[in-house]
This record gives sequence, C-alpha cells and structure tokens, in this order.
Amino acid sequence: MDSHGQDEQRVVWAVVGTGVGPLMLAATREGLVNVVFHATDAVRERALEQLAARLGTEPVEDPDSPLLAEAIRQVEAYFAGERHDFDLPLDWSLISGFNRQVLRELASGVPYGTVVGYGDLAGRVGQPGGAQAVGAAMGANPLPVVVPCHRVVESDGGIGGFGGGLEAKRKLLALEGVLPEPLF
Repeated sequence: MDSHGQDEQRVVWAVVGTGVGPLMLAATREGLVNVVFHATDAVRERALEQLAARLGTEPVEDPDSPLLAEAIRQVEAYFAGERHDFDLPLDWSLISGFNRQVLRELASGVPYGTVVGYGDLAGRVGQPGGAQAVGAAMGANPLPVVVPCHRVVESDGGIGGFGGGLEAKRKLLALEGVLPEPLF
C-alpha cells in the first residue's frame, strides 16, 4: 500500500533468450503486460521508459519474481517446441478499443500452427473491410508471441509485416510448422 492506502502498481521485467533473439517480458499484478523483441540494452531502455510513462511506475528487473516465473517458463517451453498454447493472465492495459478487441480474438481464435488473413480477422470482429485496421492492431500488439500476431498473414499468401521483423515472423511460423524452417 502507498501512503494514500492504494495498492501500488508493481511492474517487473526480465529478458529471456529465445530462438528469435532476446525477449523482454514485463508483468504487473494483473498479468503479463508487455513482450519486446530484440531486447538489447537500447531497445530495453526505451521500452522501460515507455512502460514507466504508461503505467506510472518504474519497472524493476526481477527475473525471479513470481509475477514473471510462469510467463518465462511458458515462453521457454514454447520456443523448445514443448508448448503450443499460452495459459497466462494478461494485463491488457496498454491497448484498448478496436485493437484490444482484435487482439483478444486473435489470442482465443487462431490456434498454434494456423494462420488467418488480416481481412478474415477483421470480419471475425464485425469489421469486414477492416484489414488495414487489423494490420495497425497487429503493429500495436504489446504482447507479441503470446498474443500471436505472427499468425496473421496476407490473403494473397504473402507473409505480411511484423513488428519483430520478417525473419522473426518466419522463424515463429516455422516453429509452428506453418512454413519450412528458414535456410538462413
């Protein structure tokens, strides 16, 4: 409790090595709140500044935190090919409105080893013709990998974009058996 009798927001973070490079995971008492690709020092510092500004508290590095332990375990199992679904509490506070609606549908309705088109996903949330808006929602996803925006592809068979980079998207889709393993 803080001096006003309110529960203080606690944000903890850790970096996990994965098949697509280091990922920064951040969590609150509500659940996993952020996953950041390419968590080098500079990227991590920028992400931590953004989290502090958005959540009103300074994130603390704490890889042993109970708030992060299960998320780390599940992410490691996913990249080891031992886990196909994430079963984690998620803190959706960094996203709202249409973007949150699309990401929730993606998380619950597009299983491991499958893909969906941007337009198809737009139709699932009642916005046929909203493919570009779905693309924007994917770009705003604060929880990539766990909320699998890598599973959203172009209707013509193209891979589409990806905030973590196309190489990471290809590797994730290969891990799930959707694409052949990249040669390089």
